[in-house]
Amino acid sequence: MEFMAWFMHKYVMHGVGWYFHKDHHQKEPGFFEKNDVFFLIFAIPSWLFIMLGMMAGNWWLPDIGFGIAVYGFCYFLVHDVFIHQRFKWFHGANSPYWKAIRKAHNVHHKYKDKEEGECFGMLVVPFKYYKEAFHAKRKSVKSA
Repeated sequence: MEFMAWFMHKYVMHGVGWYFHKDHHQKEPGFFEKNDVFFLIFAIPSWLFIMLGMMAGNWWLPDIGFGIAVYGFCYFLVHDVFIHQRFKWFHGANSPYWKAIRKAHNVHHKYKDKEEGECFGMLVVPFKYYKEAFHAKRKSVKSA
């Protein structure tokens, strides 16, 4: 699912779907974003795979649908709750992994246009961010 998320983010959200994704990079007032429509864009196929697969007695179609749904739930928790803190349920994590995820996402958001950008993944990011976070943690432990 991570590859599909990377692909969809880079080529759909920063491509033909930029109309909806733009306000995620160029913040507009209000809680909701046009970008939130991607919830439906991914939830509908998930639901269809689950429902139609179960109706047909096909075991692998619901698995695909549940995979999309689980990844969507992870996306919601990591992206909306942890990184952007749209919901104030979870404020931080001190591990190098979570710091690397947040740093890579911040690097992604420094670009305001659809043509520019890097770090399109969500749960797997370039190794350099893990390395930076690990070394920063080691420095803080040594100085304490």
